[in-house]
Amino acid sequence: MSKAPPSAFWTQPVVDLARALIGCQLLVDGAGGTIVETEAYDVDDPASHAFGGPRGRNLAMFGPVAHAYVYKIYGIHWCLNFVGGVHPGSAVLIRAIAPTQGIETMIARRGLSDPRKLCSGPGKLAQALSIDRRLDGAPLDQAPFALTLGNEADIVVGPRIGISKAIDHPWRFGARGSPFLSRAFPKDG
Repeated sequence: MSKAPPSAFWTQPVVDLARALIGCQLLVDGAGGTIVETEAYDVDDPASHAFGGPRGRNLAMFGPVAHAYVYKIYGIHWCLNFVGGVHPGSAVLIRAIAPTQGIETMIARRGLSDPRKLCSGPGKLAQALSIDRRLDGAPLDQAPFALTLGNEADIVVGPRIGISKAIDHPWRFGARGSPFLSRAFPKDG
């Protein structure tokens, strides 16, 4: 049986946490799969919502580790982050998963049947898993979440996507060769 991450898992540096989450199993109300892509955001990172301190929508980032931080991007898509790291205000964006359970439910929520497109981006993932504001600040070790450690993965590294600040930080991580990534990594990743 797979184990839930121990409390020390969540307090490692956020970049290490983002790498460690690759290969973990994430289920929300029984639907989900293997995490294949993440991005790290630190409190001192100008691309982070936490940069500049706690306010409004980012309050969950300054709360306890091992909790969800959920926000809406472009006023359209929800995004799921896991709060963790050494410093309050750090979190990992879950960019993509490889669907393994509750696939029919995710297909119905997304309105498409290609498994490679169900959860291959943070907005798609949130829609497939029914992530919205009600889960902001929710503990990751309680329902509707089920998170377990996975097998170590061969990880590729590259720049984060869709940001205009701190674009030089190679804080995007993915499972090498996964067909479920939101976007291909640079060849030298």
